[in-house]
This record gives sequence, structure tokens and C-alpha cells, in this order.
Amino acid sequence: MRARGNPREIARRRRHLRVRRKVFGTAERPRLSVFRSSKHIYAQVIVDETGTTLAAASTLDPEIREQVGKAHGTVEGARMVGQLVAKRAINKGIERVVFDRGGYLYHGRVAAVAEGAREAGLKF
Repeated sequence: MRARGNPREIARRRRHLRVRRKVFGTAERPRLSVFRSSKHIYAQVIVDETGTTLAAASTLDPEIREQVGKAHGTVEGARMVGQLVAKRAINKGIERVVFDRGGYLYHGRVAAVAEGAREAGLKF
């Protein structure tokens, strides 16, 4: 059976599955997962062994929503999301993570999330 939908989205899903075969979040080193929509960016720290989310942040979070303002879909907004998710993860005792780019290319907003998390103290 042929996959249906937008060809770009199908290609992203394939890349994501290829990455997920190799990237697995453990309790010692959870997975920092990034999802990028056209308007917002989301990040979660996930333990795949138990299927739990330990920390999450997005451009919709009240903490950074007013700072981000109309820049929610920009690189600067993504950097703030990375810093916020890293701060929340560090507060829960997580310092090391594996980065899951979600099938997206590692540049622009996805790279900005990673840079922001590194600036805030997470180690990849």
C-alpha cells in the first residue's frame, strides 16, 4: 500500500523513523525531542523506557510567550524554547540528553533549540 499525504511530510516521517532506530531515551540520558510546526516549536525531554515526559516547553508557554511575542516561529523563539526546556530538565536533575531532531534538518529553528539548551547547561 502506498503512503498518502504530503510528500515532504512523508519524507520527514521516514527520516524521523530512521533517526529513532538509533536514538533511544533512557532514565540516565533521556531524549530531547523537537517538533516544528509552521507557527510554533515544541521540545520535550522523554524517557522512552517508561514513555514519560519529564520536561516540556514550547513557544506557547506562558513563561516565554510574552517575550517571544510575534517572533514565535523564529530562530530566536526556538532558542528561548531550548533554554526553557533545559532549565526545566536541570531542575529535575537531568544534565545529559540525546538530541532527536524529529526528522527535520539540523539547521534553523531545530539547531536553535539545541543551541539554547546547550547555553542553559544541557549536555548532548
